Amino acid sequence: MLRLLGYNTPQKENGTTRFKDIISKTTLICSGPPAIYQVDPKKEMIGTLTKLTIGEKNLNKTNRTVLLVGETGAGKSSLVNALANYAMGVKFEDDIWFQIVDEKKISPTQSQTSDVIVYQIFGFEDQILPFSLTIIDTPGYGDTRGPEHDDIVSERLLELFASEHGVIEMNGVGLVMKASDNRLSDRLCYILNSVMSLFGKNIVNKIVALITHSDGRKPENVLKALQKKVIKCAKNEENEAVHFLFNNRQEDDRTEDTEYLIHLSKISERGFREFTGFLEKSDFLRLKTTTKVLKERRKLTACVQNLEDRIKRIELKETEIKQIKEALKRAEDKKNREVMVEIDEVFQAKMQIRSGGWFSKEKALCCTACEENCHYPCTRGSNPAECEIIRNGHCTVCTGKCPESAHVKENWTYETKTRRVQKPSLVVKQMYEKEKSETLNSLNSCSDHLKELQTQKTQFLDEAYKHIVRLEEIALNVNSVYTFRHVDFLIEKMKEKGDTEKLKKLEEIKILMDGEARAALA
Repeated sequence: MLRLLGYNTPQKENGTTRFKDIISKTTLICSGPPAIYQVDPKKEMIGTLTKLTIGEKNLNKTNRTVLLVGETGAGKSSLVNALANYAMGVKFEDDIWFQIVDEKKISPTQSQTSDVIVYQIFGFEDQILPFSLTIIDTPGYGDTRGPEHDDIVSERLLELFASEHGVIEMNGVGLVMKASDNRLSDRLCYILNSVMSLFGKNIVNKIVALITHSDGRKPENVLKALQKKVIKCAKNEENEAVHFLFNNRQEDDRTEDTEYLIHLSKISERGFREFTGFLEKSDFLRLKTTTKVLKERRKLTACVQNLEDRIKRIELKETEIKQIKEALKRAEDKKNREVMVEIDEVFQAKMQIRSGGWFSKEKALCCTACEENCHYPCTRGSNPAECEIIRNGHCTVCTGKCPESAHVKENWTYETKTRRVQKPSLVVKQMYEKEKSETLNSLNSCSDHLKELQTQKTQFLDEAYKHIVRLEEIALNVNSVYTFRHVDFLIEKMKEKGDTEKLKKLEEIKILMDGEARAALA
């Protein structure tokens, strides 16, 4: 059969001979056909990121970089393997297949990590492609763990883009989708919105659809789904999303249905040829803007989280002061007789960050002077000074804008709590008189103190609002799930403040958000 189709069986030996060097460094996991070899790439850690490299980098050769995102089950791992094999020059008639992604390590333990994995394919330039290839994979992005987990993935990407030894430029972003998709699921829309909100607006012409499990026909349903949801991406002459077709059957046993498998192989070969041609023509996009977007996002997170904590503390403190006033009044009514009074005493507790899984690498940046959380989760090194929230030796978030020396990066956070306590009225009076002398000056100035806290709250609200507006200016898609998680809170507080101008802007952002993104949070 192979001879009739134009393939000579001796080529199998030629394929084995051509790749004998790399085969000698692999593990045979299936004798085939095709013979499947598990590659053991060189592993390197960039902070919390994993870089897996095959071959040696040639500084005289150019490189192309692509970021892959997609739902679990879309065939992303198979696509990484197939793209690597294509770059290495593996052909169907070679009857060999190299497995780059170690499926055993990805499932089920991969579901417990937020690692971004970078695959580098060096040393095969001019076999098929004139360049080496870097593939960035985001395993578990958009899975059932929800937005909090995806914030960690975004932090990982920032670390990758900002690192001296990371990725500083990109040629394409591949949205991996199945050919059978006739609509964009809530989860997929969430992933697309989240990923696009990572980048600056200059990334739009580099976003393409990579259609897996294809039979070679035009993926009408996928294209209509992308158009219906107005997904921002590169467009072709027909004003359709730029897309490339692939199949996921390269590893299938070839003792039967050989002709059909050859047909499927040709679909993928054409898809890879067209896709890598797109990458070759794509200008290098430096990720400076993307890094700015992610840094703005990080500041927004820290700002709003700290704001929410402080508002909670302000409101609880207000309740405590009212209770003290009422207790003192009752004591006066009893002509200063000693009575027991109950108070909801406000205090700051240190709460351990739960360990294990993808939380195990995360810590919090806290101010010990203000007893506040300044940034959580914080992934930038182990020293407080390495966090971007620290500028010019001082924190930009905590109430006192305290020096870096007052901050720690630990595996705990502050949490505002109350405890019901009983105390003699005389003790409460003494406590209150002390507080009054230090901060209130008089009993009637209690309201002034609360107004001062409200003023601080307003200032912080305005700062959070500025971050939202800044994101809208530079991000490709500010209306992401990420932003949605904060907008409702800010709208509520702007209503309380009565700032109609800012309230209108926030409500416009909220209206523009996709219903699917909301559903993803449900």
